[in-house]
Amino acid sequence: MAIKRHTVEITTAADGSATAYSDVLSGRLSQIRYVKTDFADGVDFTITAEATGETLWTDTNINASETVAPRQPTHDTAGAASLYGLAGEPVEDKIVLAADRVKIVIASGGDTKSGTFHIVTE
Repeated sequence: MAIKRHTVEITTAADGSATAYSDVLSGRLSQIRYVKTDFADGVDFTITAEATGETLWTDTNINASETVAPRQPTHDTAGAASLYGLAGEPVEDKIVLAADRVKIVIASGGDTKSGTFHIVTE
């Protein structure tokens, strides 16, 4: 298993918005780390898989660096949600990217401000 780090540096336009893309990635998404450089406090972002539009991470009003390990619900072969026993909590697993880019959309980031996203796949 090869673990890879993909870095996307983003600088906003005057209106505080930006859209950026990773290189093409394949593998299981392990984590995404946002590293604040000088994005304005309260920055919002939506991170998706470009080809499928699948949501990888959406967050609002972020003021500091943060790391998430996105997971998705699993299903049986009939499409029914897999659940943990009596609690009924969903069983989750890593999201798989197959020759896809990660799309990062920034809002409310401030005038010409920047931040970096580290995308870790395995």
